[in-house]
Amino acid sequence: MKKTFTFIFLLLLGFLLVYNNLPVFNYGFPGFAFIVLILLVLALLFSTGFAVSGSNNQVKVVSKPSRFLVYAFLVVLSYCTVLPFVTSLKMFRSDSYQKLLGKVKNGDKITTHIAPIAIDKIRVVDEELAHLLGEKILGSQPALGSQVELGDFCIQKVNNSLYWVAPLLHSGFFKWFNNQEGTAGYVMVSATNERDVKLVQNVAGKAIKIKYQQGAFFQSNIHRHIYFNGNATVGLTDFSFEIDDAGNPFWIVTKYAKKIGFSGRDAIGVVVVNAQTGAIVEYSIDKTPKWVDRIQPLAFIEDQLNDWGEYVHGYWNFSNANKLQITEGLTLVYGNNNKSYWYTGLTSVGKDESAVGFVLVDTRTKETTFYKQGGATEFAAQSSAQGKVQEKGYEASLPIPYNINNIPTYVMTLKDKGGLVKMFAMVAISDYTIVGVGNTMRETLTSFKNVYNMADNKINPNSAATQKSVQSIVTRIQNDVKNGNSFYYFKVKDYPNIFVGSSQISNQLPVTMVGDSVMISFDVDLEEVIDVATFANKTLKTSSKAK
Repeated sequence: MKKTFTFIFLLLLGFLLVYNNLPVFNYGFPGFAFIVLILLVLALLFSTGFAVSGSNNQVKVVSKPSRFLVYAFLVVLSYCTVLPFVTSLKMFRSDSYQKLLGKVKNGDKITTHIAPIAIDKIRVVDEELAHLLGEKILGSQPALGSQVELGDFCIQKVNNSLYWVAPLLHSGFFKWFNNQEGTAGYVMVSATNERDVKLVQNVAGKAIKIKYQQGAFFQSNIHRHIYFNGNATVGLTDFSFEIDDAGNPFWIVTKYAKKIGFSGRDAIGVVVVNAQTGAIVEYSIDKTPKWVDRIQPLAFIEDQLNDWGEYVHGYWNFSNANKLQITEGLTLVYGNNNKSYWYTGLTSVGKDESAVGFVLVDTRTKETTFYKQGGATEFAAQSSAQGKVQEKGYEASLPIPYNINNIPTYVMTLKDKGGLVKMFAMVAISDYTIVGVGNTMRETLTSFKNVYNMADNKINPNSAATQKSVQSIVTRIQNDVKNGNSFYYFKVKDYPNIFVGSSQISNQLPVTMVGDSVMISFDVDLEEVIDVATFANKTLKTSSKAK
């Protein structure tokens, strides 16, 4: 009877531990073994008989546990302690860790990966600001705001536009218990326009009910739902909330395996779960739908990049020869064909201010490209931008790399203590002393290009290939003063764009009139208003010679 009771108790306890902790039933994952270890310890205690005897009330062992339980305990204990040490220690497996990232290609120019971009498509809203804006729109509806809370924001492309998207989650057990059909929608914040904030509660005329989520309980918990539907033998991580181009909500969950003993986490596929119905579809990495932006978890790529740079000459490299380390962290950026990449700079071990190169890792396939070109680290770029407005005390956001007229450029926002965007900054990646700031992105671009052009393109001579020269007649010209600087906007005959330049570009601009013949050069870009690189008034020169 006692044995039956003990067996039933341990069985129920084991089920509860598995149901609550969701351990992976596979080699390299010690979670299930730890649960077995707990049950074996309890079984050993229950099967050991104790008795109190003698005048001193001495406790004696009157019955010992079976050898099977003792041996099982020793085996499982070794699995949890000795085996991970032997199979996973970096001292013994440094070559495996170094190669886990896969083949790293050498790139020519980083601008070949990052396409030119119009200034109205530049990301100006970071995750912190997106959360503030999301909380604001949620607070505007008190009945809803008291029932739910915002989940984590995930940046993604939706119909070729960049958005931060976060689900509404239950704010506690009783809120979930009274509303088990799901929370009413999600929040979208444009990453390029802080005024574009939406609370989405309907798609195609149907109300959204996000039933499966991380904040839910029992089988409505998204992790537990996937686990008990055929995924108990594989690692599950990086629960990202994404929407498809129609606006339907999904959870994107990365499946992973341990490639180096009990370590070396590596993505092997993805699980796409309908957040409303719970429908599960599993994909291999190469078959994942195109609207899914990220498969490779940031933490995995960060570890693999650091190991790739750390163990370039094995574990016993005490001189740090050729060792590399990532700089500020990883940033999600978008490049050609709307592909997304994890971006970071790389520095030599012990060097902080300058990067020896930059890395782009495809967030879906993990294809890695290393650009061996010197430049500023993200921290150095932030410091340079903040130094431009140090009297205001603004803080720079994490820099995002962009291709500005074939110039690799960090773009960031400058925020006040309350987290609100006050100004913008552009810093040349190759030379962080070339900085432009402004109250608008337009002003910032003009300021940046003026500083860049005054540097005679020394930071990137190849950008001259994108310049165009035009000789024409001025048909309209007007000046505008911004932040104490005079800018001259003008149009020329037979060219559709508006041009702008300052007196720093040419002292002939302030005295140029309609009808003057001018020679200008400028970078070919995607803007309606184009900054001139050089300006020469041919009419003034002709008049001077005539005199």
